[in-house]
Amino acid sequence: MPVIIPPLIEGDAGSAVRVVVYEDLQCGDCAWLRRKLDDRLLPAFGNRVGFEYRDFPLAKHAWARRASLASKHFQRRSAELAIGFRREVLGNLSMITGETLPAWISAFAARHGQDTEEAGRAQDDAALAWAVESDYQSGMAMGIARTPTVLVGEARFVESIDIEGLVAAIRHRVERCA
Repeated sequence: MPVIIPPLIEGDAGSAVRVVVYEDLQCGDCAWLRRKLDDRLLPAFGNRVGFEYRDFPLAKHAWARRASLASKHFQRRSAELAIGFRREVLGNLSMITGETLPAWISAFAARHGQDTEEAGRAQDDAALAWAVESDYQSGMAMGIARTPTVLVGEARFVESIDIEGLVAAIRHRVERCA
């Protein structure tokens, strides 16, 4: 039986309002969304909404799956650690390659007091691979094909996201669930 890794949630984990984000950690549009989350969405809604992250590594991205495995590894330690890792990777896409990713993972682990060798072994962890694949398959079952895809109730925002529309959808959902 695979080890269950709970959803990665930022903001109000107890909120009935969920914004589900399917992302690829090698995706430029996902990096743009991460900046919008930090600058606008979390300050406005973080105390009332749970932002739930799902891994959706696209086949066209050579190292996205490995980054997702590392994120799941750090998530086992804490949600904050995993979110920090995702934020750092998405914030440094232009400097990370398939060859340099292992060093990024190790450096992140060391800076946060984590075992660097254990973090490196995450790439071979079947439970982590199952968790990433589970996220991916849940997206496929919903017809998701591009990243980022953001779900706010029935509203779906895909790839080049209209931030004003997303804010309005979240606001509407919050008001409806209040």
